Amino acid sequence: MPSISKKGRSMPESPIRKLVPFAEDARERGVEVIHLNIGQPDIKTPQVALDAVKNNTIEVLSYSRTEGTDQYRKKVADYYATHAINVTHKDIIVTTGGSEALAFAMGSIADAEDEIIIPEPFYANYNGFAIAAGINVVPVVSKIEDNFALPPIEAFEACITPRTKAILICNPGNPTGYLYTKDEIKKLAALVKKYDLFLVADEVYREFAYDGVQHYSILQETGLENNAIVVDSVSKRYSMCGARIGFLVTKNKSVIQAALKFAQARLSPPTYAQIASEAALDTPQSYFDAVIEEYVERRNILLQELTKIPGIKIARPQGAFYCMVELPIKDADHFAQWLLEKFDVDGKTVMVAPAAGFYATEGLGKNQIRIAYVLEKEQLIRAVAILKDALNRYSKV
Repeated sequence: MPSISKKGRSMPESPIRKLVPFAEDARERGVEVIHLNIGQPDIKTPQVALDAVKNNTIEVLSYSRTEGTDQYRKKVADYYATHAINVTHKDIIVTTGGSEALAFAMGSIADAEDEIIIPEPFYANYNGFAIAAGINVVPVVSKIEDNFALPPIEAFEACITPRTKAILICNPGNPTGYLYTKDEIKKLAALVKKYDLFLVADEVYREFAYDGVQHYSILQETGLENNAIVVDSVSKRYSMCGARIGFLVTKNKSVIQAALKFAQARLSPPTYAQIASEAALDTPQSYFDAVIEEYVERRNILLQELTKIPGIKIARPQGAFYCMVELPIKDADHFAQWLLEKFDVDGKTVMVAPAAGFYATEGLGKNQIRIAYVLEKEQLIRAVAILKDALNRYSKV
């Protein structure tokens, strides 16, 4: 039999999606599964975006430009200007989701066996894209006791070698919900300039910043024009995960030119999705104000209910819509599967994301889970009550 590639064997399973078969089995048994495992917002997509697709008069669904339409990219640049980010449409490549933007960035700045430093826990697909590109991830541990704040800058500096090409952050963070401060961004900026590295920031949750704290983009940092690369997406911002539209944004012309060649190989981003995403830029600020208010309420209720469970540690998120929780158990993977296979309360159970898959360091996160608070408040209260009962029962198994 022909053999599978080393890359294929090394690709990690998604900690978010690998439990789907067990959830499907539970539903077939008549058990309702409450999903705390995936960041799929239940907020309605702006109507203006849906109408743009529904009411268009396209007769030939043709390719767009490889980098996305000029009209759309110019409107995206205008959007960034409202967030104190000064870029032009020539600094933007439209991609098939933020995932493709990240793949293009990695392919443009690093060769096989090069290294990218990432504070962990981090979005699990960073591992997958790095493996696909032959890049080595060098993790720097952040701790739940510190709310997953940026580790000491000395810890990053100690990891830098001749093979280091970049530092990658997610801000606000997935899976932590941590929002990096302006001071933390400035420390990273100084470090990458000192060693002539790239600073790549996944900023797809930019709008979701709470408690009066403002998001500070690496593209706002002066003197970082040649170092800063932003990965962005419409998925969470407009509750348009299925559109698969993202961006790679940088003022570094060499990176743009290299990424454009990767983009040419896949021809162009999807045309209908660009139409919807362009229209979504006309979404009024009142939409975001209402969404942020809703997520703050959900976060507060989640934290309030979680504190009723003895023996757990909770990181307080200031952005995105994720919360990391440390449970009084040894193996969250086993617990998450047990929830779906063996446990329910009045015909209901919960699906969580085991956190070990968000770490690169073997053994870390084994007793942690990520909760996505993208459910209505009543559902969150019910889900945490089920989780509390499950932990009590699990301790006796």
